[in-house]
Amino acid sequence: MDRLLGLETEYGLYIEGVSVGELTAEARRLVQTISSRAVWDYRGESPLQDVRGFRASRLTTHPQDEEIERQSRHARGPEPRSPREDHVDRLLRNGARFYHDHGHPEYSTPECRSLWDLLTHDRAGERIVWAAACRYRQETGRYVAVYKNNSDYHGMSYGCHENYLVRRDLPFERLMAGLLPFLVTRILYAGAGKVGCETGPEPGAKVYQLSQRAEFFDELASVDTLHRRPLINTRDEPHADPARWRRLHVICGDALMSEYAAALKVGATALVLGVLERGYGPPVELRDPIGAIKALARNPEGGWTVETREGETIPAVEVQRAYLLAAQELFEGRDRETDWVLREWARTLDDLEADPRKLSDRLDWAAKKALLDSFLESEGLEWETAPLELLQSLELEYHSLDPHRGLFWALQTEGVVKRILKEKEIERARQLPPRDTRAFLRGLCLQRFEVSAASWGRLSLKQGRRTVELDLTRCVDEAIDGRELPPDASLHDVVEWTRHLTDDAQARTRR
Repeated sequence: MDRLLGLETEYGLYIEGVSVGELTAEARRLVQTISSRAVWDYRGESPLQDVRGFRASRLTTHPQDEEIERQSRHARGPEPRSPREDHVDRLLRNGARFYHDHGHPEYSTPECRSLWDLLTHDRAGERIVWAAACRYRQETGRYVAVYKNNSDYHGMSYGCHENYLVRRDLPFERLMAGLLPFLVTRILYAGAGKVGCETGPEPGAKVYQLSQRAEFFDELASVDTLHRRPLINTRDEPHADPARWRRLHVICGDALMSEYAAALKVGATALVLGVLERGYGPPVELRDPIGAIKALARNPEGGWTVETREGETIPAVEVQRAYLLAAQELFEGRDRETDWVLREWARTLDDLEADPRKLSDRLDWAAKKALLDSFLESEGLEWETAPLELLQSLELEYHSLDPHRGLFWALQTEGVVKRILKEKEIERARQLPPRDTRAFLRGLCLQRFEVSAASWGRLSLKQGRRTVELDLTRCVDEAIDGRELPPDASLHDVVEWTRHLTDDAQARTRR
């Protein structure tokens, strides 16, 4: 997709007999069922740095989060004697990261350059998280359920964040203006679907929404991710050469079960970024982007419209078509992945316009809605009279990672929803990193050498009493070829190859 891509997914967690205040400690214990000797290196992280040129004083937190954290500290007891004793970051041999975040197990895919690689590693991550949950159950005897969703139905939301490497010479103001109409209308095909409402004027209302995340956004732009969430996250933390790149951290998307919907969500966004980098502007300005995304989410029937800054009401699908047309003009015929995204993007917009029910074999919100409609019909119930808790319990099971209980897996097994990934590649991705990004170096070093610390852009390797530092921040400009390293590569070979990649990147920058 002509850029590095990544996904970070926080998973919903239920453990029988564990209170909310105890859940943080147990989520940490679940992550620690996977062994790892390497420590995460936080030196290169700057979550308070804002791309608009200043540093935020703090990240805003939700009052409920603060109370839960207080209960968690009380339940956890004395602090650990050393950072390593409390280490809850797991660096995996496939180049990924598995860790604990605010009471949730979180999985970050390795950096990928191919859309199919990214989706495959995201699917592999689901299985890694579920395997950790099964080990936790064996160790504790407690029933545990893990959900790939975004809401606890009690006003708390957790994210599925997308990461895209973007050229630094694209002014952020233009990037933001170009993205807002796209991200607002993207939920027509990138929403996971949701029963009920948790915020706004009607909390507890029995409605069906296209998106699980849309109602939790209150700002246009900020560095925050936990409270007063923005549609555009402004964190400036590139994990790459900051003179050339920024990392766009998209937090307004849903966690998706459908491989097809996930491919469309990430693939279309990556192409739109390419359109903006080539100087194209937004096709329209929305009068109220936050109000628009919430209104679109609360209409599952079709006929979606948005209001422009000039006060004109236009079809939301046409906003997407404008971005699609620009992407077709620039990228059609570039490669098979790009052509798949362009073709399926156009097909999906046609179906959204003609009859959204046609999309129940591809999009999560439509598949879930069809499943719930079928259940209600079989039970002789109506949306207006069925208990909200019953509908939400069924919806939650749609997102379960348990292959024997999850309703999505049943739909997939029966061929009701489309598949685009191969089982063999998913199982391979559980063990091996992509071969064409710097994740290959991280995975190789974890498999072959003693790694004392690691991050997305740095590795610290032990060689006797000596520590060898590998700077990977410049190993992002072009695809690397892992086949260039011999299977029995020594640490010296890896160091020299990394230096060669870095020198090449610096030479390209000077040219």
